[in-house]
Amino acid sequence: MWRQCRKLSGSSTANSERALKEKKWDALVIGGGHNGLTAAAYLARSGLSVAVLERRHIIGGAAVTEELVPGFKFSRCSYLQSLLRPCVIKELELKRHGLKLLKRNPSSFTPCRDGRYLMLGRDKQHNYSEISKFSERDAKAFTRYENQLDKFCKFLDPLLDSSPPETLQGNSSFNARLHNKLEKSAFWSHCLRSALTLGQNDLLEFMDLLLSPASKVLNNWFETDVLKSTLGTDAVIGTTASVHTPGSGYVLLHHVMGETDGDRGIWSYVEGGMGSVSLAIANAAREAGAIVVTSAEVSELIIEDGGRASGVLLADGTPVYSSVVLSNATPYKTFMDLVPKDVLPDDFLRAIKLSDYSSATTKINLAIDRLPQFKSCNLSHPDAGPQHTGSIHIGSECFEDMAAAAQDAENGVPSRRPIIEMTIPSVLDKTISPPGKHVVGLFIQYTPYKPCDGSWEDPTYREAFAQRCFSLIDEYAPGFSSSVIGYDMLTPPDLEREIGLTGGNIFHGSMGLDSLFLMRPVKGWSNYRTPLQGLYLCGSGAHPGGGVMGAPGRNAAHVVIQDIKKQ
Repeated sequence: MWRQCRKLSGSSTANSERALKEKKWDALVIGGGHNGLTAAAYLARSGLSVAVLERRHIIGGAAVTEELVPGFKFSRCSYLQSLLRPCVIKELELKRHGLKLLKRNPSSFTPCRDGRYLMLGRDKQHNYSEISKFSERDAKAFTRYENQLDKFCKFLDPLLDSSPPETLQGNSSFNARLHNKLEKSAFWSHCLRSALTLGQNDLLEFMDLLLSPASKVLNNWFETDVLKSTLGTDAVIGTTASVHTPGSGYVLLHHVMGETDGDRGIWSYVEGGMGSVSLAIANAAREAGAIVVTSAEVSELIIEDGGRASGVLLADGTPVYSSVVLSNATPYKTFMDLVPKDVLPDDFLRAIKLSDYSSATTKINLAIDRLPQFKSCNLSHPDAGPQHTGSIHIGSECFEDMAAAAQDAENGVPSRRPIIEMTIPSVLDKTISPPGKHVVGLFIQYTPYKPCDGSWEDPTYREAFAQRCFSLIDEYAPGFSSSVIGYDMLTPPDLEREIGLTGGNIFHGSMGLDSLFLMRPVKGWSNYRTPLQGLYLCGSGAHPGGGVMGAPGRNAAHVVIQDIKKQ
């Protein structure tokens, strides 16, 4: 049960607490996840009065750090940083506000049951040497593959940092319609120029990547199973899709379009855990004058007689009024739960309801008393090595393994041999665990929301699945299970209940091609505005989608500021 008391971050005075109830704010933000905080920071920097209302006792949403085992601090949900937009980091001065990124090199390690392993990183010569152990042909192709993806990412970059060119909604003046047409013409002209620069051959390759299964894309490039499955993990992570699902190629691209300090595709740990990202953004918002309130659950939007959002009701019945409201909740939560009945158009509600919020993701956070020793590395000392630095891919040595794991979930049961992405951030971040002990994150697929052979509410069933995952790791690192001090597990229903992710979907909704750009969250409403005047979306359910990007929050704030200036 959520606590009824409310805590204000940024001000502890009685006047500020009174202001939350009595003052009419320029903008209220529902949800203190990283996108909600980002929106608040930009809105406050424009001179608006802003309050962020967070349901939990802690800010961050899915980008949160929690001490779940005494002495061990876990990035409970999201666990790596790369997608946070460079413009957000620069404009909000997040490094000044405490953001410290820890680059990983090597970035991935895939042990094999036959005693071999594949280790990839930033060093092109090292990658060539590693891949050559399996295939000289693939080693030569890998640089070309990376260069092509980098080219596609540069093509998409401008789209991520801008609002989609949506058709003007509602009744508008002639000048507004003309301005909208000019904006859309400029947008598409820029896209056409970029496409011409890319060239026809690369455009065809780009379309093939978007529309094809990831398995087809990677099979066209490479012949080595362990290389293809290591790269293919990025195509299915956080989804219910298989590597053989058409369109999974885009998800692969989505996960390499980020950067760390200018290095494209490089993922990093964040010192202090992923909650430090949210904390840095919150610090920027507070500095600009925003107030962040925790333990403040919103139960419903307040709608004026004219059909405009004018504030929210908190769970304890307290009304908080504002000129506009931005929701960082999922589209389903926003429109099906928070907006009163009979306010929104039926066709819009139907589209929201029928959107894909399915998930097959489970996150297990562990405290361990010693580092795992992988058989394939043939090391017998306890010190951290390069194999511990990056993402460790367990149980996915070929596409057949990955497809079988996905098929189990399709049949209604958790994967018999799950796909596990294992990270040990405490190897680089000494602030999150006691000396000599470590924090481990397991991102696991596939686990259906409602398994047909049991229930996630059953402690015995949960424990059995956790032990299945630990035993799989034991195959590659004998004795891992015995190193576990304690753990926390979030299945899809747990992610929905604890973090507010509808269906447990980490992206606030599917990242399929039918749910992106002008189609996100639904057709006709991709520009952060909604059919309810005064209500905007600013979370991952809006363009450009999921991951710790900050782009939806930043873009939504710019749209709100633009609308307020017009008024």
